[in-house]
Amino acid sequence: MANGDLILTVLAPRLSADIQAQVNALIGQFGLQEISTQRLADRQQGEGIDCVEQRLVGGVDVEAVRNAALVLSETLGVDIVIQADTRDHVKPRLVCFDMDSTLIKAEVIDELARRHGVGEEVAEVTERAMRGELDFKASFRERMSKLAGLNESVLAEIAEELPLMEGVERLMANLKRLGYRTAILSGGFTYFAHHLQEKLGFDEIHANELIIEEGKVTGAVSEPIVDAERKAALLETIALREGFSLDQTIAVGDGANDLKMLAKAGLGIAFRAKPLVRAQARQAISSVGLDGVLYLLGYHQQNLTP
Repeated sequence: MANGDLILTVLAPRLSADIQAQVNALIGQFGLQEISTQRLADRQQGEGIDCVEQRLVGGVDVEAVRNAALVLSETLGVDIVIQADTRDHVKPRLVCFDMDSTLIKAEVIDELARRHGVGEEVAEVTERAMRGELDFKASFRERMSKLAGLNESVLAEIAEELPLMEGVERLMANLKRLGYRTAILSGGFTYFAHHLQEKLGFDEIHANELIIEEGKVTGAVSEPIVDAERKAALLETIALREGFSLDQTIAVGDGANDLKMLAKAGLGIAFRAKPLVRAQARQAISSVGLDGVLYLLGYHQQNLTP
């Protein structure tokens, strides 16, 4: 795939002159021409993020540039994100998020299992599923079956203690202020997604419904299970319903079951993801908080609320 107009964004807790020099060398390696450079965030102004955006032109193989940028990102411990420059004619409107290990610093099903005394068994299955080694639906049903008999009161306790991902509150406050529609598309549970919706203001949620009888988890969930295919389909359904094109959609997730959703979206961002997922996603950030997404959209810290 060749494209003449690209945006290269570098994000990190701190950007040095040496890092910028190596990024410039990458640009030169592919014969790209710099049209403009702007500093979108300066850690000295209080946000804890440095961010520089460069708009580039040149007929190149975008995948080759992305692959080289990913290698350099991992070498330097920064995020170098390549995207097509569509800013002048595409305005993103919809942002869809995975929940577990994306909006929150936890895999809720693992926490439920730990409280129920089957933590190690379930964590092993979760890890294999996230790495893409197991079919999500099969692994999900296997993990759920181990939760049979768990008291409903435990769900409420965990919901109150959910650890939010760094930057999520700032990200959501700004997305709402700027008029984006936001959705949670999760292979986790509606019980916890509702909690986040109330806390952070998501417009809609789509997740799995736990079946609870007589105050106890049965180990079953309502169909259809939200898996990789359903996440991608939901993103498209919401966009069509709201009158947005797929180019106007953004998806953020961390696991193998997010890859189809990330591929479907106009901007698909792997957040603090496993190496397999980072390599397959078109965009990836790992060195900063979730509010780093705002800089990939081109916003300057001066125009964002803290």
